[in-house]
Amino acid sequence: MNAIQPLPDLLISQIAAGEVVERPASALKELLENSLDAGATEVTVQLFQGGVKLVRVADNGAGISGEDLPLALARHATSKIRTLEDLQNVPSLGFRGEALASIASVSRLALVSRSAGDKHAWRIEAEAGRFTPPEPAAFAQGTAVEMRDLYFNTPARRKFLKTEATEFAHCESVFKRIALSRPSVGFTLQHNGTVRSHLRTADARLRIAAVLGDEFSQASVFVDDQAADLRLWGMAALPAYSRSSGDAQYFFVNGRFVRDKLVAHALREAYRDILHLDRHPAFVLFLEINGGGVDVNVHPSKTEVRFRDPRALHQFIFHTVDKALAMPHLTGGAAVPVAGKLPEFTRKAAGEVSLAPPAYSRQDAIPFASAAPQIKAAQPQAFYQVLFGSDSNAGTRQTGYQAGINGQSAFMKPEGTVREPEIPPLGFALAQLLGVYILSQNERGLLIVDMHAAHERILYEKLKSALDNHTLSMQPLLIPAAFRADSQDIATAEENSAVLHDIGFEISPFSPVMLAVRAVPAALKDADVVTLARDVLNEIREFGGSQVLVSRRNELLATMACHGAIRANRSLSIPEMNALLREMEITERSGQCNHGRPTWFEISRTDLDKMFMRGR
Repeated sequence: MNAIQPLPDLLISQIAAGEVVERPASALKELLENSLDAGATEVTVQLFQGGVKLVRVADNGAGISGEDLPLALARHATSKIRTLEDLQNVPSLGFRGEALASIASVSRLALVSRSAGDKHAWRIEAEAGRFTPPEPAAFAQGTAVEMRDLYFNTPARRKFLKTEATEFAHCESVFKRIALSRPSVGFTLQHNGTVRSHLRTADARLRIAAVLGDEFSQASVFVDDQAADLRLWGMAALPAYSRSSGDAQYFFVNGRFVRDKLVAHALREAYRDILHLDRHPAFVLFLEINGGGVDVNVHPSKTEVRFRDPRALHQFIFHTVDKALAMPHLTGGAAVPVAGKLPEFTRKAAGEVSLAPPAYSRQDAIPFASAAPQIKAAQPQAFYQVLFGSDSNAGTRQTGYQAGINGQSAFMKPEGTVREPEIPPLGFALAQLLGVYILSQNERGLLIVDMHAAHERILYEKLKSALDNHTLSMQPLLIPAAFRADSQDIATAEENSAVLHDIGFEISPFSPVMLAVRAVPAALKDADVVTLARDVLNEIREFGGSQVLVSRRNELLATMACHGAIRANRSLSIPEMNALLREMEITERSGQCNHGRPTWFEISRTDLDKMFMRGR
């Protein structure tokens, strides 16, 4: 017997399925792309049990004739390319001719289709690579593909699938990407018999708002530029809409959603000077490029591409987005073009994808209200009474430490005041500067304290200690804070309820598209609850619940502490400032915030004398 044997066709298809059909969402992507390539204007998706039990995609496209149905399920059979030249300039989303064959090898598949010239529809079924002969069926023009019981014949692969909620979240992400790429196509998504999304045909702006929400649309700028055979258009969010993860980043090349390191780097560079390193930009951008300038035949999933001139493309993307973000709206007062129409994909003959010209008008723009924050200084009456010699409380004078705590300066009292011999290391507060810094005086001189950075470190250390000692208390909210959430956040909250409870949160579904925060850590009760919950869920979703409590614990607690810390431009009283200084003195590593920045500087009396040339 020969050592080298040819593999059976079924095994070949199952091997290919390992690359093409990683999970139900992978199959859904292939089926949706086939519908768009067929020229469909209405697509309906039905899912059961997250797509594991059933994925059904029905469209009103061109359909498949009865004689072509067996070939549609054959390996490497396609109507989309004929020659190598076609492959190098492929205009369609699918072209390998292996998706349906791979899906049919690991599921129970049924395909019903009717082309324009047929009197009735035809149906074919496949199970584990075996096909039934086509037979007549009742169906309107178009195609419907049903994939049931994914991996029923490969149980080892089925074990790697996640929960129903997680698999549905992945399917919904694929649905959103496809829906964003084709605003001129109507889409409907059903899960377990319930309609989860219904998107009517619209222009690109309305489709983006429908998928990502009005908040994204209103906080974004219009991008549109062209150079040689390149064009980039779409919407890029302002830094105020930045995210803690890259879950709102959609980049399309000739209508195809892609993930590319070159593109990601160019966009990151465009946001570099206006976005904190820990935040991620949000955008929906479409790149038009000549088919010969990009190779989409890199990976079976077709989400990776290779560009012929990567350096020029990098510069084009960077300068286009950078220029859009550098408009006057970033400095306040200018109009933000969010109400104008974006270009739409339209389909020409032979499947060629092109774009209609944009119709943006400045008259449609919505101005942002941008008022500069007012800077206030804390000015306690008792402090100024002592400072300027008004001594109505002479009979009840206080000693140094007590005076500092109660809002009076221990170093500005009239003569005869008894001073406590021991002065705290960070001294006593004098005033608040620019809404950000605390000015304090100790025995050596003047201290300048960054109140947010200092408070952040204090909260961080308290959270670490409470978590280590299992004493992290929860603060129930009188009125739960409800917010809109995508399926992945809802699935994360449901699957990691124990982890959330361990770190002081109670987050539960409020509706199919909303979550409710019912309790938060007591130390963070004054934080922005919704933003805090979003960031915590993003950390858990990205790294997993077990990793968040082990290797990523400190990063998560630092995120929580940042949300709970005092914000800039909050006016503090002298007692509040002194209380913060006292907390710093008993907190470990209070000299630096969680990000490594200093929390305070000291200017000694000697340095002050040098500045003013005293003693010379």
